[in-house]
Amino acid sequence: MDEVLIGEVLRPHGLSGELKIYPLTTDPERFLKLQDIILRSGEIDQHFKIITARVQTNLVFLTVEGIDSIEQANKYRGWEVRIDRSEVPPLQEGWYYFELEGMQVYEGDKLLGTLSQVLETGANDVYLVKGAQGELCIPALKSVVQRVDVSGRRMDVILPPGL
Repeated sequence: MDEVLIGEVLRPHGLSGELKIYPLTTDPERFLKLQDIILRSGEIDQHFKIITARVQTNLVFLTVEGIDSIEQANKYRGWEVRIDRSEVPPLQEGWYYFELEGMQVYEGDKLLGTLSQVLETGANDVYLVKGAQGELCIPALKSVVQRVDVSGRRMDVILPPGL
């Protein structure tokens, strides 16, 4: 199953097992539409059905089936909150960061490396590419990024002079 990281359990909230979640998404309201989540710690996955969800000051509070006390909720402190990839809504334009990270980046036939991280700089994103020659910071501009093939895990770029 292809899963996407969307948050982290911070701690229990209240006595009834509600989970306080730090969302790792630009739109915490997405949690309100979910039916199920996966909590992961290392190699351990546990699936839960969501009973209630609410957003308050950039935090998410979830009540899930099977966790109904502060003691049970406390066991999940620090666990990742994940969803199945099929539950991620499609974007009108562009790509999610998780779709780009891990792609092979080429300039022509030359492999520059693997896109390891997307950095948000304010003006435009920057793609951190790690390869045999070290790290490259490639601006995420239409003049630089020529083609993105998400299913083929490949990005083609034309580097600006001096990069």
